[in-house]
Amino acid sequence: MSYPPDPAAQEPGPVYPDPPYPGTPAPPYPGAASPPPPYPEATAPSPPYPGAAAPPPPYPGAAAPPPPYSGAAAPPPPYPGAAAPPPPYPGATAPSPPYPGATAPPPPYPGAAVPPAYPQTPAPPSYPGGAPQYPGAGAAPSYPAAPPAHPGATPTYPGGPQPTATTPPYIPQQTPPAPTPATPPEAPAPDDLDYRHAGSRIHVAAHQRGADATAIGQLAVQVPGFLVSLAVVAAFAVGILGTAIGWLVILAWLASGALVFHRPTELAFARHVMKLRAPLAEERARLEPIWREVTARAGIEAHTYELMVENSTDLNAVAAAGHVVGVTTYALNEIPSSNLAAVLAHELGHHTGGHAWTGLLGYWYSLPGRIAWAFMRGIARIAIRVASVFSLAATGMVYLFIGMFVIGGFVAAWYITVPLVVAPYLLAYVGRQGELRADRQAADLGFAPQLAQVLYHFQAQEDAVKAQAAAQGKQLKEPGGLARLLTTHPDNCTRLQALEPYLQLGR
Repeated sequence: MSYPPDPAAQEPGPVYPDPPYPGTPAPPYPGAASPPPPYPEATAPSPPYPGAAAPPPPYPGAAAPPPPYSGAAAPPPPYPGAAAPPPPYPGATAPSPPYPGATAPPPPYPGAAVPPAYPQTPAPPSYPGGAPQYPGAGAAPSYPAAPPAHPGATPTYPGGPQPTATTPPYIPQQTPPAPTPATPPEAPAPDDLDYRHAGSRIHVAAHQRGADATAIGQLAVQVPGFLVSLAVVAAFAVGILGTAIGWLVILAWLASGALVFHRPTELAFARHVMKLRAPLAEERARLEPIWREVTARAGIEAHTYELMVENSTDLNAVAAAGHVVGVTTYALNEIPSSNLAAVLAHELGHHTGGHAWTGLLGYWYSLPGRIAWAFMRGIARIAIRVASVFSLAATGMVYLFIGMFVIGGFVAAWYITVPLVVAPYLLAYVGRQGELRADRQAADLGFAPQLAQVLYHFQAQEDAVKAQAAAQGKQLKEPGGLARLLTTHPDNCTRLQALEPYLQLGR
């Protein structure tokens, strides 16, 4: 690239102009509204920067700044965001001063992080978009554009310190993806219960709990087990601890049955044995209005019983201990309020009929006998396994000894052993009768149609399991005669038939 001849360029060395006289007005700051136009054919350099002791030296080898573009009627284009800041001079010892009142340096030139170098120049300035092309001159060499400075980075002055090669590459900040709309929660179970007693006081039953014929029969069936347990406790206490302390242990065991009616003990039993928990706030908000309607129809004080929840995917509820009514999370959240009321009314029937406390009391007093029986069965299994290691004859002798022991027990104490053998079947029968009585209790409170819907749901589940097994080429094993006798719940068809009179009356 060539410049027009200049007479001043014939003199050797650079020519420094005289400093300005005192009192000479200072040139405007960079960014002023109208910068001074360039002087064609002028030998004087551009006016100095504000506050500078001496103007910066001219371009090497020239006594005056380069002439303006041929035929140009306007100064070079200003930098982006500035009115007309002059370009930095090569060889300057200090960067250009900041803008007046600015607290941060101006942004860098667009499209360049490091100024490109002109051919045959030691420290050329950087121009926006690369080197300009003079009219009539050859095309200026093109330079690859540097990546733009990232937003928020500290801008550099033209001619000042530039970012080094060790500067980590800028990764543009990605716009966070728009949050996907949350899956709408499942619709809650419909609240279709007829709250006919909401906010009204009704009759209060004379007995909040009782004992019907089923409960009394359940206690009677448990008597043989209670006698066996008493014998086990007495033998252990008197034989090991002595007569005086042994009798104290026996009396304490007899009095322990009162814990069945002690509410803190009941709650501990429900939490640790039956795996029930207190309902959450939202669960209680749904459960308590339904429970109040059920108890209002029965004339029962709602606070007499404690509501608890079991984490389960089955439709079920339980009358536990003496004051606990438990319901599964599935029944609480998935079925309509009227059906949930029917399930709770069924469990309330167990409580008012005395089925819950008599069942727990009988279980507690028969527990020592059950433990002794389990221990004896374990000893028998170990003896048979050890005998089978030695010979077949030794195994036969063990079986013979066990048989003689059982026969001797039947002959010597038939009034104990026979009821113990028959007791499981009697307890299962009493349990089935208790379920039918609880169904009638719910029907009397006006929940017969809703309870029938729950029973149809149970039947549909059983049919679906059978159909799935048949589709896989499997056949479910139906319980035999003795197994059906040990079932504590009647089948769904039997329960629906018992509800037919209530359904026909439209109750």
